[in-house]
This record gives sequence, C-alpha cells and structure tokens, in this order.
Amino acid sequence: MSESARLTGPVSGGTRGWPMSTTLVDVSTYGYVEEEYFFEGDATTYRLADGELRADGRWTAEPSDTHPFKTRMIIRRPVDAAKFNGTVIVSWINVSMGSDMFQLDTPETFEGGFAVVAVSAQAVGVHGFDTASPQGLVSWDPERYGSLAIPSDDASYGIFTAAAQLVGPKRDLGANDPMGGLDVKRLLATGASQSAARLHTYFNAVQPLTNLFDGFLLDVHFGWVAPLSTENASREPNLQGVVDLFQPVTRLRDDLDIPVLVVNTETETPTYFRVRQPDTEMFRLWEAAGTAHASSSSIQEVMIKFERDWGTSLPASPTLDRPSPNTVNLRPLRDASLFQMQRWLTEHIPPPAQPRIEIGGEPPTVVRDANGIARGGIRLPTVAVPTAKLTGSSGSANLIENLPGSSEPFSPETLKTLYPTRELYLEKVEKAVSAGIAAGFILPRDAARIMLEAESSATP
Repeated sequence: MSESARLTGPVSGGTRGWPMSTTLVDVSTYGYVEEEYFFEGDATTYRLADGELRADGRWTAEPSDTHPFKTRMIIRRPVDAAKFNGTVIVSWINVSMGSDMFQLDTPETFEGGFAVVAVSAQAVGVHGFDTASPQGLVSWDPERYGSLAIPSDDASYGIFTAAAQLVGPKRDLGANDPMGGLDVKRLLATGASQSAARLHTYFNAVQPLTNLFDGFLLDVHFGWVAPLSTENASREPNLQGVVDLFQPVTRLRDDLDIPVLVVNTETETPTYFRVRQPDTEMFRLWEAAGTAHASSSSIQEVMIKFERDWGTSLPASPTLDRPSPNTVNLRPLRDASLFQMQRWLTEHIPPPAQPRIEIGGEPPTVVRDANGIARGGIRLPTVAVPTAKLTGSSGSANLIENLPGSSEPFSPETLKTLYPTRELYLEKVEKAVSAGIAAGFILPRDAARIMLEAESSATP
C-alpha cells in the first residue's frame, strides 16, 4: 500500500528563519544535521470493516477514501554513515498545546546513533485549534508554511505512513534523499501522550495493512485510542476537545510479530491499569513510581521552546492550592528505553521485565507507602531514595490539571529519620543507581550525572 507522497526540501527561509519546535541542542556537536522537508500527496483514510472496536485490539480495518495533504517533517541524522545504528525513529509530533511540540532530543538519540524523523501528521499542528488560537505552523510563519494543509485528522494515519515510506529502507534513493544515503534497516514508531493514543490506533488498525514499522515505543500512554474517522469538525477546538475524542481504553493487539514497549509514569497508571497485559516476547510495560506525565523538567523544556518560538512566555496556569510539580526527571528512563528497544530490534532480546505499580480498590487507586510514594514499579534513584513525597497526581479531579503530578519536600525531622548522615544518603543513592543499571532502566553513562546531582543537593 503506497501513499506515493512527493518530497521537497530541505526547506529554509521564512519570516522566523527556523523550523517550529526544532531542538534546543546544537546537533553539530554530536556530528548530526537537522533539516526540514515538506511532503504532499493523497493520504489514505480508514474505517473499521466490521464496525467493531474489539477490546483485545484485534481490529479489522480497511481503506475508506483519500484526501490531499501537504505537511512537513523534521529530520535529524548522523552526518557520518558509520555512526548510524540503522534505526530511524519516526515520531508522531504532539499537538496538545495547539501547536507542534517535539522533544525527542535525549542523549541516547545522538550517542546511540539513531536518526529521528518528526512528523506533523495532524491538522492541529498545521492550522491550530481554531481562529481564536491559531498557533499552528501556517499562522506561526505564513511565508514558510503557508502552503501546508491537512483536511482533518482522519488523514493522519495515511500521512504518518507516507512519511515512513519516504525515510524507510525501500525509499527512493534519488538525488533528494532526506536520509543522506544512510543505510536504513528498520523503523521505530514513537509517540507520547495524545500521540501515543493515535499510535495505539495505528498499531491496532493500520500496521496490519501497511507492515511498515519494525517496533513501537509508546510514551506516557493512558491506554486510550483515537478514532479512525470522525464526523466532527476538521479539528478539535481546544485541548479538552482532544481528550474528548479519545475512545475507551482497549488493549494493544497481540497477534503481530512486532516488539512494543509502553513506558508510563504513575500519572497514567490508574487508567492504563484497565488494559494492562502480561509481558511477552513481543510486549513490555514499564511503569515508573513517583513520576509524572509532565514533570518540572519537561515543563521547563517546553517553556524554553515556547519562548524561543513565540517570543513570549508560556501562559501560566493558576497555581492556587496546587502542590509544586513533580521533580523527577524521566530522561534517564527514556534513554534506557531507546537503548533497550534497539537491542530488542537488532538482537531479539526483550527489555528486562519490570515490577508494576501496585493498584487497589475501585475505582483503581495507586497504593502508597509510609512516605506517600507509590508502591511497586520502576524506582528511579530520586524515588528509591526520596527527599520529598513524589506523586503522579496533583489531587485535582481534572485530568489535565493532574498531569504535572506533585512534589512535597519532607520535613527536616523526616529527612533526619530517613538519613541520619549525609554519607548514608549518598550511599543509598549509589546503591539505587547500581540497582537501576542492573535492572536495565538506567544506562551506565547516567550514573555519574545522577550521583553529581545528589552530591550537589542541599538536602538531607
């Protein structure tokens, strides 16, 4: 099944002079280049052939129509072919803020030798939510992006397929090869949050028809799925509209010979709990206790990009009576997940199975220890050796308000009880780092940085 999209680029110019949501990292220091391309064609749309959204994920889909589109992709790749590990990460750009927000620039993407392709697959990314908040590409830089158009998110699955074909092993190796002649061996589909929901749908419905991707990595995934087709307006009017479009949780299908890793924080666990499935040779679920969907470090990165791209600060949400955002940095876990996925794809060694967060009661609720931290799950060093009560919820009844989680520092008395001496605290952190490396959710190169952060902290 071919989308037969046409590629133009690299793209330059425009009023702003840079691609929206481009990385904050100087990629040249890693021997990488980052370029933007446009691609256009007729995107296939899909429908359920039997109308049944089966809870086991084994959907039967079929093409329904085609729609013309033109959008963009950002490509980040090694300049030296010898550094390339053969895997292209094809990332579904998140649009929950009403514009593209692409963040896949962790150290492992560079040091592991991956190429990364970020795809603007959704109408919101190109056009924004609506005329009242037109934060899409077209409004951000009309000179650069004015020719882009996506009719509706029904076309998003076909657009994502078209992008993968343009960068995959069977792409046209002509004069305008966006991969610079790299020997691409495999494609890894990734997406976070609402993009993970769309990839869940792609995996269940479209992957069996296209067979394009060699693996899927879903990040901070609530277990929701997005609709294959809608009869609504061409794009959701706001962030709540994005959430409202999602369907009830269903499983990822288990009849495809394709590795799937889901990496979740505590925030998603009470929802994803309903579709947990056992680890197999083709499926792994990682759940990190004491972590949040949008921690303070990820919020800070978004704010810096927003200020650079828009020339103004990100509008602040009301903070009255809300705890401080969760402070646990997920970057080491995300880097480890990429390393483990590459090994899974190339050596057929699944990521190490990890304990899951304990859930009890109805509705399902996270079970907590004496310090108020979730029991079970992956325990990053800042959670295994805590200096604060760390949760994946702010305590709000509103899902969106809960995304930052919470961090409440322990009292001096509690810290003294837990860690009578600073030496004992650092010894416990070192043991937690070693345990994480042995368990496979921390890479050895992160050990020194984690210890340095612990040594430079003011407490305990």
